[in-house]
Amino acid sequence: MPSHKSCKKRMKTSQAERMRNRGLRSRMTRAIKELRACTDHAEAGSKLKGAISIIDKAAQHNIIHKNKAGHDKSKLTLFTSSLVK
Repeated sequence: MPSHKSCKKRMKTSQAERMRNRGLRSRMTRAIKELRACTDHAEAGSKLKGAISIIDKAAQHNIIHKNKAGHDKSKLTLFTSSLVK
């Protein structure tokens, strides 16, 4: 346990930050899984918009690296375009 007052405060803020990051990361993985499960091109296209938005937010908040965000968006776009229209 921390002995300094500032360390106790820092524990609280880091806990809140960790929960926020976990929530956004799980939203991102859930959106990617839902998109990968699609078989219809139109449905995948609408889910792609949402997934890209979530991935961009995660990269903006430094939850994932910007290069990983670009890689994920590229792979998901390729997947969506490969589906039969």
